Parts: sequence; structure tokens; C-alpha cells
Amino acid sequence: MKTKLLLAALLLSLTRAFAAEPTRYVDAATLTIIGKALPTARPYDRIDTSVYAVPEKTEAYCGYSTGIAIVFRTDSKTIRARWNTSGRNAGVNMSAATQKGLDLYIMRDGRWVFAGVGHPRTGGKNDKHEAAIVSDMAEGEKLCLLYLPLFDRVDRLEIGIDDGSAIAAAENPFRRKIIFHGSSITHGAAAGRAGMSYPSLFGRRTGLHAVNLGFSGMSTLQPEFAAYLADIDDADAFVFDTFSNPDAKTIEERFDRFVDIIRAKHPRTPLIFMQTIRRETRNFSTRAEQFEARKQSAAERAVRERMKRDKNIFFIDSADWLGDDHAATSDGTHPTDLGFDRMLRHMQPRIVKILKRYGIE
Repeated sequence: MKTKLLLAALLLSLTRAFAAEPTRYVDAATLTIIGKALPTARPYDRIDTSVYAVPEKTEAYCGYSTGIAIVFRTDSKTIRARWNTSGRNAGVNMSAATQKGLDLYIMRDGRWVFAGVGHPRTGGKNDKHEAAIVSDMAEGEKLCLLYLPLFDRVDRLEIGIDDGSAIAAAENPFRRKIIFHGSSITHGAAAGRAGMSYPSLFGRRTGLHAVNLGFSGMSTLQPEFAAYLADIDDADAFVFDTFSNPDAKTIEERFDRFVDIIRAKHPRTPLIFMQTIRRETRNFSTRAEQFEARKQSAAERAVRERMKRDKNIFFIDSADWLGDDHAATSDGTHPTDLGFDRMLRHMQPRIVKILKRYGIE
């Protein structure tokens, strides 16, 4: 009997030793929120639609937390999260982790290093989530960067740390403000995780504060978007992926007015227009080939014509960005993490070179 009691006591002791530390949760809105162009009433919205008129069918997208991240310091060995999103299911070309998940990076030796994913709940009523993002870390304070979901809104977010550990807001580790506006490619439709869209990758690799204003399927040079962009007084530069969604006729009709609206408030701010990538859906479809070729031709013609009278507008060609091995997209259109990496290897040096001309480093 005594032996059984001793064994039971030993098992209880071991269970307690290996049990997770009690968790204390803090409201992420009390920490540092980055990745927003302008303030919003709801902490994780991108555009406040009670203040700004937005194009038809884009209001829900304005509430997505795309590119928004929380910056904080903690000495906790474990980082958890509880968060609420909408209950809708993931899209056909993205994972649940991309749409609703969290993506954590920790600064180590001057670089942002991937630390873990906050996996969302899937199946059933999938609007409330809770997950351990990383655990069993070494002691010491860590600077953390937690990206929010790419394709859903966040109604509430709490970050969990070991009880007795500290957590505090940290200063924005990124400098300047570079606005990326465009299509589902900018939005990050087929990225593997929330922090893997190309604007977020650009930000971590350059140290520049990249703001993601990608609107999947909805970026067609609308004047409402131009008016919103014009109001971002502290934007150091704009990078545009605005030729992916509109057809050639729309580009020809809207481009100059789009630029005029922005130029009224940003007369000398660099406007960098990127050619849309060559879609692999063109490989065998003659209809797609003709449509895309006309669109690309119209885009380049419009920008280069404007460049003749505006020395602060730039055009970056997208030739060969995705390679020729047919391995860089999820569906012939949307780049995967591999595709985004290849894109950045071409675009990043050219964007950085332009920015340096304006003292933006």
C-alpha cells in the first residue's frame, strides 16, 4: 500500500513538473499595432469605412487585418493566443492558416526568425480560435512580431504568456512608410502563412514599414482608392500592383485620373508602378493570351506616357519574375511563397534603388 502511495505521489509530482505554466492573457490592442495606413475606429481594420467611401464590394475587405501586426516584448517561454474572426471558410487557393491564422516572428541576431503559427479552428463554427504558437523557449526577453490573418477580420485578439512573465508594447521596429496597393497578388492570396505576403516579406528584409492595401480581385484604379491613398500624409512612397485586375480599356480610361487624385496631395512622392506578372493561364489559352497581352501593353503605355511629364513616376517590368519551371503559383495566377520569394529577388533591388534616390533607406 505504501509503495502504491509513493508511486502515486511521484506521478503527481511529475505531472505537475511537466504541466504547462498558467497562462495570463492581455488584450493585443494595448500593445503596438503596425501595418496600418491611417487610424481606424476598430483596431484591426485597414480602412475605416465610416470615414472613407470605398469602391463597391470592397467594404468587407477593408475590415480584413491583412498586413497588420502586433509588436511586443516578453520574457515568457510560451506564447499563446485567443482570437475571434468571421465564421466563413477558407478560399479555394488559400489555407485556413493563411486566411484566419497568426504568424509569429522573433528578432534574433538582427533578423526576424519564424517562431510559430497560431493555427485557427477549422470545421464547425470556426470563428473562435485558441492556440499555442510557441513554447519551451529559452529564458530572456524577446522582441516579437505577430502577423494577423490575411483574409479575414479580427474582432478580438488576446496574447497569452506564462503567468509571472512580463509583456509590454515595443516601438515599431520598421522605419518610414511604404504603401503597397493592388490585387490579390499584393493581398497574398496563396501565401503559406499570414506573414508571407510579398509586402510583409519586403518589410522584414529591408526594415521598411510596409503597409498592405491589397484588395483581392477588386483593385481597378478606382478613384475612391486614390482618394484614400492621397490622404496618407506620411507615406514616403507608393508601390502599385494595379494592373492585375482591370482590363486594357479600364486601364486606359482610369489611369491618369487615379494618378491625378494622388498627385494633388503628393506632388513629388515616388509612385512605383509594377507590371502585372505573366499568368501561366496564358500558356495554352489563346483567349487568355490575348487578354493579358492587351492588358500588359496598355499598362506599360499608360505609365510611360505619364513618365514623360512626371519625373517621380516609375515603371518596373515583371518579365521572368516567376521563372520558367511552372512551380511558383498555386493556380497559374497567384504566387506561392516560392513565387513571392522569386518576385522579391527581382523587384526589391529595383524598388530600393528608387527609394534611395529620395533618401528613403
